[in-house]
Amino acid sequence: MHAKPAELTPESIREGILDAAEARFRVYGLNKTTMAEIAGDMGMSAANLYRYFRNKQDIAAACAQRCIATQVDLLRAVVRAPGLSAAEKLERCTLEMLRFTWETAHDQPRINELVNHVILEHGHIVHDKVRESCALLAEILAQGNESGEFAVDDVVKTAETVYAALKLFHVPIFMSLYSHEELQRQARDVVALLISGLRGRG
Repeated sequence: MHAKPAELTPESIREGILDAAEARFRVYGLNKTTMAEIAGDMGMSAANLYRYFRNKQDIAAACAQRCIATQVDLLRAVVRAPGLSAAEKLERCTLEMLRFTWETAHDQPRINELVNHVILEHGHIVHDKVRESCALLAEILAQGNESGEFAVDDVVKTAETVYAALKLFHVPIFMSLYSHEELQRQARDVVALLISGLRGRG
């Protein structure tokens, strides 16, 4: 049961609104969820809800940003983990992102409504995620260069190419095409091919 908004800080209220909205989106989808329903779940009036978000679309965008921040944090934890080679980090990042995407797609079967909305109306959120992810991949490539695992001339451009090659494992809509085991096999095969190319011919 939610605490009354008056007992919470503005930031806690915003987080509670996002939690309530995500629960609604998960069951009913973005299109069939109303501001009044989200407000009701929070125990507040719709008018009060508008003090925190202009509309349902803004709530959806904030939910997407929160989800993406979690994704990026997962990748960052792998990239900064000690004791792993660059090749191990690349594979682990790919499998971790696949796991996150798979669980999101199956826990929230209506997630594609939210994804489509964000792509069409808030493309900058997606571009920000791509930039952050590519920056982390570039760190892996730089580590590989330093350790002698890789021979990459332009780590920034190559990181963008690596990200593009792994896109299948980042997008919820693709999770229904294959079993988790098949996607894991594909991910490992793609990473192995990438690592082979990153090592160069020397």
